[in-house]
Amino acid sequence: MSLLTAWLASPPPDAAVEISLERVSAAVVSRRGFTATVQAYAVQPLPVGAVAASLTSQNIVDRAAVVAALRSVLGSLGTRPARIALVIPDVTARISLVKFDQVPARREDLDQLVRWQIRKSAPFPIEEACIAYTPAGGRVSAAEFLVALARRDVIREYESVCDEAGVYAGLVDIATLSVVNLFLASDGVPAGDWLLVHMRPEHTSLVIMRDEAVMFFRNGAEGEEGSLADRVHQTAMYYQDRLAGQGFTRVLLGGSGQTAGALDAARRGLEERLGVPVEAIDPTRAAALTNRIAATGDLADILSPLVGVLLRTQREAVTA
Repeated sequence: MSLLTAWLASPPPDAAVEISLERVSAAVVSRRGFTATVQAYAVQPLPVGAVAASLTSQNIVDRAAVVAALRSVLGSLGTRPARIALVIPDVTARISLVKFDQVPARREDLDQLVRWQIRKSAPFPIEEACIAYTPAGGRVSAAEFLVALARRDVIREYESVCDEAGVYAGLVDIATLSVVNLFLASDGVPAGDWLLVHMRPEHTSLVIMRDEAVMFFRNGAEGEEGSLADRVHQTAMYYQDRLAGQGFTRVLLGGSGQTAGALDAARRGLEERLGVPVEAIDPTRAAALTNRIAATGDLADILSPLVGVLLRTQREAVTA
């Protein structure tokens, strides 16, 4: 699923770029038949405070530093991309599941219905919003949609950085949904109910999937709404009580935390609470690495959203 599709146009992007709080990263993935390969990737750390991810306020604080980092990673790929898929922090968008009793036949009418529904909870005037949605494959029918709400000027901050660096952001999506796409765009989509936990130093997102359908999305900033254990407990209760959950077939964990041992601590806590072995999210199962790329400790965290968004757009281009 590529949510913020207002910026999507064919052909598929040449590369993917992620702008996060701590770094700018980029990757190129080639596909031959059913085989995908990471041809190159690059990472450039950002100064502390250069990006301040927020739903409602300024995100690009040190524009010069972000543009310089983006130019650096693009120059290290071995090819000069013109169009990119851009991945931005989860907290720049609010993700909701919206269900209707009846879905209008005309797309224009559905657009208005979604905007009317989202207006009720938007933390800023709906006239300032970018709204994108896709069928969630939900619990009862196709009348349920996964909706992304973002402020237009916030998205434009990220897009304009790309403009200044000489590339066009043809698609914009958030990090965790891009990681979900790592599985949806591969041949190994987990069956049944599965839980994906994606950690970043500034936030943790939890997604419950039923086969290929998004059933639940929750994002929490670090230091808010209690600990990860509290959020997992609340999510598990919702899963059992509201989604008639019978247990997760797989639990997938990836990303990074504020401290070096955060991911291991999260893994132990998840296994203790859910009673299911926790698997590490491994993008190399969906896209192999060329021989010149060395596997490093943080490679999975760097590549997962980049590979996910590229594989999804490549598959959509083939099936369109």
